[in-house]
Amino acid sequence: MGDGRWRTDGRWRTAGSALVRVIVVWAVSTLTMLALAGLLPDFQLQSADGDSITRTALTAVWGAGAFGLLSALVWPVLVRALLLVPALVLGLLVFFLNGSLLLIALWLVPDGRGAADPETAVVVAAVMSAVASATSTALAVRDDDAYRRRLYRLADRKRPRAVTAGPETAPGTLFLQLDGVGHRVLRDAVADGLMPTVADWLDTGHRLTPWRTDWSSQTGASQLGILHGSNEDVPAFRWYEKDTGRLMVSNRPASAVELQRRAIARTGDGGLLTVDGASRGNLFSGGADQLALVLSMAARRGRRNRSRAGYFTYFSDPANAVRTAGSLVAEVVRELAQSTRSRLRKETPRVSRGGLYPFVRAFATVVERDVVVAAVIGDLLAGRTAVYADLVAYDEVAHHSGPHGHDTDRVLARLDRSIALIAKVAEHAPRPYRIVLLSDHGQSPGPTFEGAYGLTLRDLVRAGCGLPVPRRVRRTRSGSEARDAARDALRSALHRPVDEDGEQPDEQVGDKSEPVVLASGNLGLISFPGAPHRMTREEIDRRHPALLRTLANHPGIGFLLVASAEHGSVVLGRDGAEVPVAALADDGPLAVFGRGAADAVRRTDGFPHVADIMVNSMYDPATGTVHAFEEQIGSHGGLGGEQGRPFLLSPVELSEPVEDGAELVGAEQVHQVLRRWLWECAGPQVPLEISPPTSDAEAFLPVDRPVAPEKNS
Repeated sequence: MGDGRWRTDGRWRTAGSALVRVIVVWAVSTLTMLALAGLLPDFQLQSADGDSITRTALTAVWGAGAFGLLSALVWPVLVRALLLVPALVLGLLVFFLNGSLLLIALWLVPDGRGAADPETAVVVAAVMSAVASATSTALAVRDDDAYRRRLYRLADRKRPRAVTAGPETAPGTLFLQLDGVGHRVLRDAVADGLMPTVADWLDTGHRLTPWRTDWSSQTGASQLGILHGSNEDVPAFRWYEKDTGRLMVSNRPASAVELQRRAIARTGDGGLLTVDGASRGNLFSGGADQLALVLSMAARRGRRNRSRAGYFTYFSDPANAVRTAGSLVAEVVRELAQSTRSRLRKETPRVSRGGLYPFVRAFATVVERDVVVAAVIGDLLAGRTAVYADLVAYDEVAHHSGPHGHDTDRVLARLDRSIALIAKVAEHAPRPYRIVLLSDHGQSPGPTFEGAYGLTLRDLVRAGCGLPVPRRVRRTRSGSEARDAARDALRSALHRPVDEDGEQPDEQVGDKSEPVVLASGNLGLISFPGAPHRMTREEIDRRHPALLRTLANHPGIGFLLVASAEHGSVVLGRDGAEVPVAALADDGPLAVFGRGAADAVRRTDGFPHVADIMVNSMYDPATGTVHAFEEQIGSHGGLGGEQGRPFLLSPVELSEPVEDGAELVGAEQVHQVLRRWLWECAGPQVPLEISPPTSDAEAFLPVDRPVAPEKNS
């Protein structure tokens, strides 16, 4: 009886508290509307003949109430109806949709006393939404229940799960990935005071452990290995598969879903998050049931595609929508200012940052961050057992601004604030949480290959094959030398005429497929579609006698990996260096790349879809620079420098990642460490669903038709 009375009293207190907040927010919104009416000439709350102060105030009360009610009832419906609109477009539409709601609210004011121009309505609606949000948040600061309810609403958790906090409650685990933040970058950011939250963790109970990536040091390979326990046969970010004729690109939905299907088929397990898990902002699901912004789920059709649900969850609150849209515009302006400053100062290296890039950056650093953070907050307050989320902001900016500098420093500082917010919310969760920070790779700086030598890798390959190249390439030293070598080799090997431009006559090359040249950071892949198998060195030399020599001796290239009929596979380096992969060690052509390079190359050599020629750019250990084969001055994808040294930051309550003196190598080993930590927190992890058999996997994870090679690859 006493408990029932306590629960009834509690419900009355909750209802009374909510009513008070509604009244206060309504009053503040009314005052805001009155102030804006006084400041903006195109915003009126009076009739044409004028009204008394009391009448004007009543009009404002009516208008503010109508706007608040429309925001609460109509806005979620609008956002859900626009889920098929690209998220970037939705972010830009937020202002106009909100302004439209205000115009409707003013139309509902009796006697037509409320009026505003459409442009003014957008401004008024944005200000009122922001003020209402700030007021509501301020009122809830001292009310934990209200704070939790607000965050549940943001993350679509209107019905809290039955998790009872107590001394025996098993801890949950949050894995928060800072995409592209290398071990050195994190240490420097902490030392420079950019990340005070991380610094405090290091001082009070977290350990920082570096780990070494596979040869393919990029999110597709690393996150697939971390979440699904296998990144076998992922040689790069993008690669050509001869048996299917497909171009695989890790951040395309069709490719991501196929990679996830293959990993599940190899391991027989759904992934790291199959037990009460949530996957947020990732390429792959990890077997989680709760999904938001998961790329591999974007290829699904119908109700099973819940990837866009994260956008609805977040943007269903108009205050959040306006705040994020405002931040998006500010980020676009920030990027334009930073790129202009870089051009005026003639900073080098530098790449183009025009076109749609400012909006792409704003989406990654603002929209995706806000949606992912809100989803994680909801997961924590729902008491989920395991959550894995990816924040991509740093990686996106570092590609175009470089991994070190003012631009990325600001991004790291904002990431730290997001981490602090999540950690603060975790204190209100119904169970304790172990928060693990990690990264999937780092980034290495350096001018692009084209910027350093005046031609792309594709240009160099075509010149080395004796194929036509643009006139600008012919004028470069590298292009000229490659064409001369190809011409001389063809004359010698074929004993046939070769024109003065160094090109074979059309009838000699017309029946041969041109090479497919792809770039994955500073890792290049060359495939010859005309051969159904992996071509050997001997076959390549017969077809293109100068190509391998041209590539291996180029100053911008560190080494090549190619199959050999005589030696199995070989690594080729400068000045005729040649080492069979079976005898490969961390010296010779790979000495500059450090410990573990030989094992990484040897593993990739065994992949079914390794390219005919794998090309790793040069690496200068004195400066830490590499040459990306695409337009990036901060790059990752191959061997060389900081890109291969991400980090793992874990609470000391969890066991050591590796034994003293040992090294954590490869994403698959990181997966095993994270699984062990889940077991330590919540006991053995038993999947909720059996993974689909291989025969049914394609139906479970649909794959698009074969994709033609990219035009700019």
